[in-house]
Amino acid sequence: MAVQLDQIRATAERVAASHNLELVDLEFQGGVKFRTLRVFVEKNAAERAKLAELAANEAVADLPKGVPVERLSGVTHEDCAVFAQDFGTVLDVEDLIPGAEYTLEVSSPGLERKLFRPEDFTRFQGSLVKLQTFTPVNKNRQWQGRLTKFADGVLTIDLSAVKQKGKAKKAVTESTVDIALANVEKANLVAEI
Repeated sequence: MAVQLDQIRATAERVAASHNLELVDLEFQGGVKFRTLRVFVEKNAAERAKLAELAANEAVADLPKGVPVERLSGVTHEDCAVFAQDFGTVLDVEDLIPGAEYTLEVSSPGLERKLFRPEDFTRFQGSLVKLQTFTPVNKNRQWQGRLTKFADGVLTIDLSAVKQKGKAKKAVTESTVDIALANVEKANLVAEI
């Protein structure tokens, strides 16, 4: 009765691609009874480029003000509902989640989305980020600032972009810090509203 997350992830990617979506993340939580499969999707690169073009020509009126278009996933409620229906059907037909009861939740990654892949760090250069490292850098594991550069597996964070708190305040001797991507335990965007 073990859940095969790799197989579920591959299936989610396949179904997402058929809807011009990309799988951002997938989480499976819970025990025997209250199990939840959370899937985070966004428009694929081609669809996000179309959204950016429409926004540049002011052809889309309902975009949030002050949020760069690249930070938006472009996913609508309808996209999530259609994906959930198709993906849920495939999960049940292929019996990828053994047992009868689970809850499937599908949503966008949100404005404070997690960053995983090198492509995420490249895409969101210029954005505020919050991250935690596996091992301390300048005697600190918690960092927040603007991601100014990502090259050769190293993130450059501008610490002067936000007021530092706690241990980070004491650890800041420079205005930037370089952190190897391999040392990043978790990272996410910080909403700028």
